[in-house]
Amino acid sequence: MTFTPASNHSSGGSFGPKSVGENFGALLSALPVYVDPLSSQLGAWFYNPPDNPPMYRSRPFWPPDPEFDFSHLRGDIERYNIISGIGGGQHFCPDIQILFDLGWGGILDKIYTCREKNPDRSDFYDGHEATLRGIQNWMRHHVEKAREMAGIEAHRHLRENLQHMADLNEHLMTGPPRTFWEACQLVSWVAMVTRMFNGAGAMGQLDVLLYPFYAQDVARGVLDDEEAIFHLICMLLIDTQYYQIGGPDARGVDRTNPVSFLLLEAAHRLKTPSNITVRVWDGLNPKLFDKAVKYLFDDKVGSPRFMGEEALTEGFMKNGNPLELARNRVASGCHWCALPGIEYTLNDIVKINVAKVFDVALRELMADPAAGRNIGQVWAFFEKHMQRAVEVTKLGIDFHMAHQKDVLPEVPLNLLCHGPIERGRDITDGGVDYYNMCIDLSALATVADSFAAIEQRIDREGKLTYEELLRHLDRDWEGVEDMRLMMKHIPRFGSGGSLGDAYAEKIAKRFTEIVKEGPTPDGFNCIPGIFSWASTIPMGKAVGATPNGRHAGAPISHGANPDPGFARESSGAPTALSNAVAAVQCGYGNTVPLQLDMDPGLGRDEGGLEAVKALIQSHFQQGGTLINMNVLNKEQILRAHENPALYPDLIVRVTGFSAYFSSLSREFRQLVVDRIVE
Repeated sequence: MTFTPASNHSSGGSFGPKSVGENFGALLSALPVYVDPLSSQLGAWFYNPPDNPPMYRSRPFWPPDPEFDFSHLRGDIERYNIISGIGGGQHFCPDIQILFDLGWGGILDKIYTCREKNPDRSDFYDGHEATLRGIQNWMRHHVEKAREMAGIEAHRHLRENLQHMADLNEHLMTGPPRTFWEACQLVSWVAMVTRMFNGAGAMGQLDVLLYPFYAQDVARGVLDDEEAIFHLICMLLIDTQYYQIGGPDARGVDRTNPVSFLLLEAAHRLKTPSNITVRVWDGLNPKLFDKAVKYLFDDKVGSPRFMGEEALTEGFMKNGNPLELARNRVASGCHWCALPGIEYTLNDIVKINVAKVFDVALRELMADPAAGRNIGQVWAFFEKHMQRAVEVTKLGIDFHMAHQKDVLPEVPLNLLCHGPIERGRDITDGGVDYYNMCIDLSALATVADSFAAIEQRIDREGKLTYEELLRHLDRDWEGVEDMRLMMKHIPRFGSGGSLGDAYAEKIAKRFTEIVKEGPTPDGFNCIPGIFSWASTIPMGKAVGATPNGRHAGAPISHGANPDPGFARESSGAPTALSNAVAAVQCGYGNTVPLQLDMDPGLGRDEGGLEAVKALIQSHFQQGGTLINMNVLNKEQILRAHENPALYPDLIVRVTGFSAYFSSLSREFRQLVVDRIVE
């Protein structure tokens, strides 16, 4: 299909709620339909390659007007390789309960009512109405196609399924869900619409959202577990959204219910990439924990994940939030949590590449003839530049918050939050009550090991001078492989009680302090984290050779994990990894994830699964917050890396997300390989 969005700007771009909402609504109305008579869900989202522009927007994607210019920040953003978040979308969690309560028709009525109360916000309401009507039109086209297919379907069961899907979706065009089947279908529509708008993937506490429909239908005798699992499988097939199960509610009562188990079972039978997170706490149903760990090893698809309740709740409370509110913050993305429908976070978008900060600091020190050549001075220069990097990042957050509403407002997600429609304001513009902006540190191990290598090899042992080190870095270690290996093979972060460990903890602590010194100039609270996501490779390309023996352009370290090979004598023992990552937690309500890669044989050993459960619990008792875990066979991964076409069904958790191994670039596959073989 072809679609040409309308422009409302002299640059040819399309900006603001009215233009964006109308274009997106028109695109939805024009999209083709997908009806599978073997599924219980209508629809599929339209894939647009990541490098392509969104189909509903015209170029340019950021207005060239002077008021939208952030050239005053660009220099330092590039200098420190900051992912500023300016123009970033989604990365907060909607509240699906709004849609379950009102249906699309009820939300449309709310738009009409609130438009009358806020007549000066007509563009806002026009854009949101246009998007909602586009959703309804797309649903209607699916209903019409399903009825058409039912009319010519010879197989009675398929014909009845098509007719029933048409009937229930015709109701869902305006009304709230009445059954478990309808609730699953409505979740699927939200997943498809928000994924196509800006890649959104957060859906909240799905077991709690779906349970009332399940209990009602079971009591009426119209639903059994096998049918419920089938509906969940069809829903999970449509998109790999992020869902949380388990964990305490605001009163401290475990949220686990029968749907929690059914979701695990559905993902287990499906065996495709999924992003279900089990919230682990002292009151978690032990049977859910048992099943989650068992399926992790049985399925080998990197799911489910495990999130630590205690440290996250206590950390979020340190921002001034009450216990009841903190408990309601649910797993919503690769490494983050959010309060569904009432909090804007921009989590997992804003990142500072401290390897670049370190490089800038070291080079400034070496260019200053008055500066001392010692590790204390390296730290002083690094600390100064880290302070500036955080300062610039906060200014970037303010710029984003001041202008995003006029560039790309969160039109479909605003419909599912408490406040934007009522106030006539985008979620970035005072639409909700809570604002907690995430700032992530990236390249922790790269920098910690660089500090440790300098202190040990130069300051303590005198193996080389600072001037010699800088020359080696400028030449990317050319011709001095012995020196490179000497700098690399020091007791690194993760080896336990080493200089590398001490520097990792020192960097994490100081970064956290700097972020928490105050809000942004415009008053937005900031929460520190440590995570690199898929930016490990591009961030590495921006950094030259580093003193830890890393080559120029090589990936930076992955999240908060020590670099592969940190404990060669124990092959990177899981306990050592767990201890290292637990020691560098920021402690304010965002996760600092642990990436673990486990051998599948552990699941077959007597007591193996109990040992894994103990490791998970121990990490969280130490203050850990999130564990992303792979179950990988070393030999199979090596074969698949060389010839991925031979293993089309192999799934790995790359970082906060799972993916088919064969779909990854060679660079990303190498990251996974390095974690398990070096």
